[in-house]
Amino acid sequence: MKPAALITNKVTDYRREPFELLSQEANVEVIAWDEGRLTQLGAVREAASGRYRAVICGLGGRIALPGSYLAARRRRVPFVLWASLWGHPRTPAHALSYLPTRYLYRHADAVVTYGGHVSDYVNARRGGRGNVFEAPQAVESWFAQEISPERRAHVRMHAGVSKDAFMALFVGRLEREKGVRVLLDAWRRAGLAEGSTLVLAGEGPLRAEIENAGPGTQSLGLVPRDHLPSLYAAADVLVLPSIRTETFLEPWGLVVNEAMHQGTPAIVSDAVGAAAGGLVQDGRNGLVAPQGDAEALAARIRSLALNPGLREGLGAAARQDVSTFTYPAWVSGMRHGLAAVGADVER
Repeated sequence: MKPAALITNKVTDYRREPFELLSQEANVEVIAWDEGRLTQLGAVREAASGRYRAVICGLGGRIALPGSYLAARRRRVPFVLWASLWGHPRTPAHALSYLPTRYLYRHADAVVTYGGHVSDYVNARRGGRGNVFEAPQAVESWFAQEISPERRAHVRMHAGVSKDAFMALFVGRLEREKGVRVLLDAWRRAGLAEGSTLVLAGEGPLRAEIENAGPGTQSLGLVPRDHLPSLYAAADVLVLPSIRTETFLEPWGLVVNEAMHQGTPAIVSDAVGAAAGGLVQDGRNGLVAPQGDAEALAARIRSLALNPGLREGLGAAARQDVSTFTYPAWVSGMRHGLAAVGADVER
């Protein structure tokens, strides 16, 4: 059987393993057009070569996306759209792309989505055509590794947090769309006990603001990926307060999965896909606040800082609930999309 092609921009660290699993289990060849070997046009030419039994393509690429669809139609092979958006960007330039993208939602032979929030968005534009499947967002299993108390204590010391003080953690790009300014405002409003510390790991244009935020705030800069499990284990809560902008709506937020694997609950905004998609459940395994509302975010931070029992209960549920968000589950979702159009391999 011919391979299927998966057209994407690049193979990131968190995609490498699931792509390899999909390749092994379903004979899918990944074609990445943003890694120096191929251009977007080159990826389209590959898709049109006649070598593939089906074409899967993500939403990125002004040439790669429509070109891959046309290539599949030319070769009369199924086209599967891999969808991540649950709200189209609102800039004038993006407005021009809405109708072509809506056409792809409607006419793809199948659509595989990041989760239920994206499926709802796609189904509303698909006109009842069905064939919409979910491939849950996941991270490497080693994020669940056991972290010793000694290691946890060392990480807290390095972050400038004492043994028993409350530690809130942000991991990600230090940009407005990630809600960093909302978080800094909420932290000031929370009025926590002396020693409580907000630790931010990442790089971006707002780093200078963080470093000048005053006592109780620590900037770690970019933390190596293999150090993150220890950092999550050291924290009492992860906070991801992303906001919607003209160009951005958080598709998922994989740092949430990473933290939950360590039993660390998350406070997220309702503009985070991991909440809209059903992973973070308010009051069960984490807390959800309205996007951009610093006072509401402060109240949720304060409630966890003052209630260790609540943190423990949410964290235990977080570890349990994230355990089904695995790479094999993602592969299964992709294969359901292929199977629906007669392009999966025999199991």
